[in-house]
Amino acid sequence: MNQLLEVSGLCVAYGGIEAVKGISLSIDKDEIVSLIGSNGAGKTTTLRAISGLLPCKSGKVSFQGKDITTLAPDARVRMRLAHVPEGRHVFPGLTIEENIKLGSYTRYDRKAIADDIEDMYQLFPILKERRKQQAGTMSGGEQQMLAIARAMMSRPELLILDEPTMGLSPKMIEVVLDTLREIRSRKTPILLVEQNTVEAIQMATRVYALRVGEIVSVLAGESVTEEVLKDFYLS
Repeated sequence: MNQLLEVSGLCVAYGGIEAVKGISLSIDKDEIVSLIGSNGAGKTTTLRAISGLLPCKSGKVSFQGKDITTLAPDARVRMRLAHVPEGRHVFPGLTIEENIKLGSYTRYDRKAIADDIEDMYQLFPILKERRKQQAGTMSGGEQQMLAIARAMMSRPELLILDEPTMGLSPKMIEVVLDTLREIRSRKTPILLVEQNTVEAIQMATRVYALRVGEIVSVLAGESVTEEVLKDFYLS
């Protein structure tokens, strides 16, 4: 069985308003799946419910064959589900290296942790150069690298990325795209929310298109072009 994540009939509400209305989706091992949709479609809400940051009104979330619908966020991290939120949310007063180490807080294999830190420095050389620098002094693109490195330190079975290219310069977008390609080459499954960078969406095996909290279409990633996105967002 290759299915890693299964979301069935997921409903999430803010007060009396349903932001996500009974959606179902799945991710297999070694797969990238993307969610697309305009602002307010329910993309971030879906990710936050999957990682336990928002409660589900109804429906079921299964990860690695286990029902995690009511599991606390830290317990999901221990199951190796990692979430890089929109806006990065690094710890600004801590150094880059301290931020990276925090990603391994559920682990106790000190030698492997040290090896993984070096691996992250290979993936993101700029982080090694500035490892003693406070994270809050970094650019948005550098903070995005740091947030991804921190998440990868948990050795995730599933990596959730929410708008990883948002607000970045074209040069930094290319760095993020290269990072996604590298993570894909390592066979780490990814659930990706991306709104503007077509190259990232095209890496996905499957793309779920959301509108007002509902899945309205399922597309092959390679079929998503800028024209498809424009038509979808403007329709």
